[in-house]
Amino acid sequence: IKLKYISLAILVVQNASLILSIRYVRTLPGDRFFTTSAVVMAEVLKVLTCLLIILFQRKGNLKEFIVLQYNSIVIQYKDTLKLAVPALIYTLQNNLQYVAISNLPAATFQVTYQLKILTTALFSVLMLRKSLSRIQWLSLLLLFAGVAIVQLEQEGKQKETTVTGPSQNYAKGLVAVIVSCLSSGFAGVYFEKILKGSSASVWMRNIQLGIFGTLLGLLGMWWNDGLAIAEKGFLFGYTPMVWGVIFNQAFGGLLVAVVVKYADNILKGFATSFSIIVSTVVSVYLFGFHVDLLFTLGAGLVIGAVYMYSLPKAAAPSPSTATLSSSSHSLADGAGDSETEAFLPKSVLVK
Repeated sequence: IKLKYISLAILVVQNASLILSIRYVRTLPGDRFFTTSAVVMAEVLKVLTCLLIILFQRKGNLKEFIVLQYNSIVIQYKDTLKLAVPALIYTLQNNLQYVAISNLPAATFQVTYQLKILTTALFSVLMLRKSLSRIQWLSLLLLFAGVAIVQLEQEGKQKETTVTGPSQNYAKGLVAVIVSCLSSGFAGVYFEKILKGSSASVWMRNIQLGIFGTLLGLLGMWWNDGLAIAEKGFLFGYTPMVWGVIFNQAFGGLLVAVVVKYADNILKGFATSFSIIVSTVVSVYLFGFHVDLLFTLGAGLVIGAVYMYSLPKAAAPSPSTATLSSSSHSLADGAGDSETEAFLPKSVLVK
């Protein structure tokens, strides 16, 4: 019971803190850091951390450690290459999350980002032939309705008053979060499909993902901010708060990957619901976010839908049709069993 409550607390804190901290550093006055460099830095830190964990598991035996890496990454190159596709999607998703949170209120992003549950469910039905219960289909309908109400509320608010700053674009943020949800759903299901029967550890998979993620992130950074970074430097605009965001992205997702083993579907549903509430309350005090009746109704529908979706099926004929769940980072976005969820990013997360 203690482990469950600790797991719940960690999932809520990581889920809410990443979104709020990104929103905070992106709305501060002064020099802005390059988000593409932050994505690359988070991937590098994640890979280094996983390497250290595996070295520790091998009791510091450097030769055994190097042989393991060589066999897993080079010798089994076909297995490694399978992760190029999800790594590409996750790199895109991580960059899009920065765009979305930079242009949307944190609470609005947190609610809208739950559409990843809908996209994951649809891709699971189409690609993995998974079945959903009637309650889950109803919860997906309520989820869509709740997000739609929140968007209508935000659209009406924009017409009445200036909700965002001059450098923020609500439409751009909305498109970014929708594409991020689509990519999250597809990547999670694709990941589950290719990892069926895999014997590789969580840490090794994260290293393989991180290698591709770093290379693809560097390519995206050069394409989008290459000239500016060449002029101002890779670490331009990095403050202690920015480093905090990067560490949260890199280590928070790995922490959730461990904790999620002790959390059942209902607990993860509660964690997501509490995260929405925490993000909304903090946004009121930190960013002056205004909560009205429409937002409360929409967010309430989303919270209820997330909880309903996490409920176990009344009758599960076999383990293969077990309840589909969506994990929160960052590392953990997506569907499937707890082993698969451990790879899925960040629980932004916003994995």
